[in-house]
Amino acid sequence: MRKLLLLILLLSIPIAYMLLLPSKSPEERIATARTHAEEEWSQHFGKAVFLRIIKEEKILELWLQERDSRCWKYHKSYSIAAMSGTLGPKTAEGDKQAPEGFYRVYPHSMNPQSKFHLAFNIGYPNLYDRRLGRTGSFIMVHGGWRSVGCFAMTDAGIEEIYTLVNEAFKAGVPNIPVQIYPFRMNAGRMQQEKESEHYTFWQHLLPGWQHTESRQEPYPDRDNS
Repeated sequence: MRKLLLLILLLSIPIAYMLLLPSKSPEERIATARTHAEEEWSQHFGKAVFLRIIKEEKILELWLQERDSRCWKYHKSYSIAAMSGTLGPKTAEGDKQAPEGFYRVYPHSMNPQSKFHLAFNIGYPNLYDRRLGRTGSFIMVHGGWRSVGCFAMTDAGIEEIYTLVNEAFKAGVPNIPVQIYPFRMNAGRMQQEKESEHYTFWQHLLPGWQHTESRQEPYPDRDNS
């Protein structure tokens, strides 16, 4: 019994020690993330960023705009580690739904001291949501492996995404579009969903999907930010 108690005590010391260690400052988190992202992404630091989320596939697409050009290029898809709810828009605080629609991230949206490592607020509810009486707040793209209403990307994933967004803001990019779709909105799939209670709302999103697919750029939605 004494040996067992001694073993438990020895094992608990590192855990207790780690809990007592001060967490990294926001500046340290940003610097560490930048270092981790630098090898793969440094040539893209400062470029404008567009994020497109497809809920059904649980992926976040990263697009970048070439410098001194209007051309955008898809670069990478990240698996979403955790996302709650079902297909369809978020309508109320506490409904555990992840939203769908057209949003924008601004410099003040960045949160480097999140309990989920790094995070940024996508701006839900937007103007369109508010007109419909939708409620909710603090919908984030963040690190970690769990989420209620947000999009958890793992710490490694959010370090790359956060760094590219942050570097874009440092270069003077005013905002980052985040466009969230339920599924790939091709004609066949839309026909399949014609009886859905969300079909009318999804028709509102359809022009955004079609614009990006045909023109390879973010939908220039100016009424929902």
